[in-house]
Amino acid sequence: MEDYRARFVEIYNKNITRPGADRLLNWMDTTDFFTAPASTRFHGACECGLVMHSLNVYDAMMQHFYTEGENAESYAICALLHDLCKANFYKVSTRNVKNDATGQWEKVPFYQVADQLPYGHGEKSVYLIEHFMRLKTAEAIAIRWHMGGFDDAVRGGSFAVSDAYNSYPLAVKLHIADLTATYLMEQGTSAVENGHPKNK
Repeated sequence: MEDYRARFVEIYNKNITRPGADRLLNWMDTTDFFTAPASTRFHGACECGLVMHSLNVYDAMMQHFYTEGENAESYAICALLHDLCKANFYKVSTRNVKNDATGQWEKVPFYQVADQLPYGHGEKSVYLIEHFMRLKTAEAIAIRWHMGGFDDAVRGGSFAVSDAYNSYPLAVKLHIADLTATYLMEQGTSAVENGHPKNK
């Protein structure tokens, strides 16, 4: 945990310097952001999965899309904070599962959603960030639509994501970096064992 948090804070403090950034980081320390999973059973469904995923998205964005002279702060904000909505979002519970080897029923831990602020996904991250610091329009659009076709609004028939991607390249970059992290960098990080979520 400390290694992930230390790297996150180092990148954050080096690149994100606008007013309110320090207060946002302090608030994050009052949440479970640095210990939470990134999902219930897919990518990063393990302790510290959320901060690990955020760092992977940052690495993917910087490796594949950043060019010298661009706004490094915008890249860091979008990558590190796009899933801020998942802070205080999950909890560990248990369910009974039959052990194939012994035939006995055992209590097995798993993650479940316990959303304390049901405000959406990308839009919730924007809302939380802007409690503390102002986002540029491109940053807000990128974070709002980072889920692409997986976003509930898109699945409901909204075409706004197409307008967002046509107008704001940063939004496309964040979405692709998110996919890269999720499907190419984080395979095998979706296990909860012995009462403690952990990588497998």
